Amino acid sequence: MAQLKITQTKSYIGSKKTHRDTLLALSRRIHAHPETAFEEHRAAAWCAELLAGHGFDVTAPAFGLATAVSATIGSGPLTLAVVCEYDALPGLGHACGHNLIAAAGIGAALALAPYADELGLTVRVLGAPAEERGAGKALLIEEGAFDDVDAAMMVHPCPFELADFRSFALGTLSVTYTGKSAHPSLNPHEGRNAADALTVAQVALGLLRQQLPPQWRVHGITTGAGTAPNAIPDRATAEYEIRALAAEDLRELRERVENCFRAGALATGCDVALERPEPDYLDFRGDPELTALWQANARTLGRAEPVEREPFACTDMGNVSHLVPSIHPVLDISGGACGPHEAQFAAAAVSPAAERALLDGALGMAWTAADLALARLAAATSSKAPR
Repeated sequence: MAQLKITQTKSYIGSKKTHRDTLLALSRRIHAHPETAFEEHRAAAWCAELLAGHGFDVTAPAFGLATAVSATIGSGPLTLAVVCEYDALPGLGHACGHNLIAAAGIGAALALAPYADELGLTVRVLGAPAEERGAGKALLIEEGAFDDVDAAMMVHPCPFELADFRSFALGTLSVTYTGKSAHPSLNPHEGRNAADALTVAQVALGLLRQQLPPQWRVHGITTGAGTAPNAIPDRATAEYEIRALAAEDLRELRERVENCFRAGALATGCDVALERPEPDYLDFRGDPELTALWQANARTLGRAEPVEREPFACTDMGNVSHLVPSIHPVLDISGGACGPHEAQFAAAAVSPAAERALLDGALGMAWTAADLALARLAAATSSKAPR
């Protein structure tokens, strides 16, 4: 009986026009009203309302975050988290296509809902704020959102197709130098130049890069270094990011980078404050079983064959993958013409190719979750069979 219903599930979104139109409308609505990290009030509310209208038990806000959503249906022993993102980029809108991620996640949950109990599934939709900045999923982990989850999944738009996604680990660093102001010609010897401290640190970082492994990255911007040329700056600020292939490497890289900033303070007699504005983003580690199930279903859907790519981005879904088996396949919406965080990608995120990817992603995740659940049911039945 379960196998018959899963066959029906594999055409559910495509054969139910109301869901198709609803998902496309949600995606377009979120796209038209971009909201940045922790400000996604409308997007979170729209997702929560849609899920509540289809019988999900919805909590919003959830887990101590004003724009997080938790919605559950089914009561099976296998808990599957379908993760939705909906934050936009400052000045670029949905140039990362999170409108598609949110709608695809809800689509997968709607497809699974009628079959959850028979499959032994508890389907949980987690609306996760602040992926672009703020590491919202790391905050959800701290609040226990994934404590009882057995597997997690989401899809992401991209300029190519990728099943076995890998990412960098990412850390952020806020730097503030405090010196002493003075007149640059009357009494420069009494000053302590905070801008010079930052310059010394940047020179040290430039030299450090010669000794870093090929996949380690250090990059940042100066956000303040004085207000007038006729006053020695008593304050300078910068924002930096560091990336490494693995979370373990990130810890070493952070120490080496922070020492460069400490050197700037030591050389100039300034004080330095080093802060982490958000939790680290860990490297994504895909689950082989889930990845294989996804890839088979993507082929059935007629998606292009996936490419192989070295890590090229960062995501707080990496933090989830360190806790529970996870997948994060990426779907081509631009044919390589543009990529995430480019203005053109925002336009691509409401194109016909994007909306096909949305529906394929929703259905592919639903099939993958169903395949996983059936495998677990078969294993449980086998273990109980008489010998």
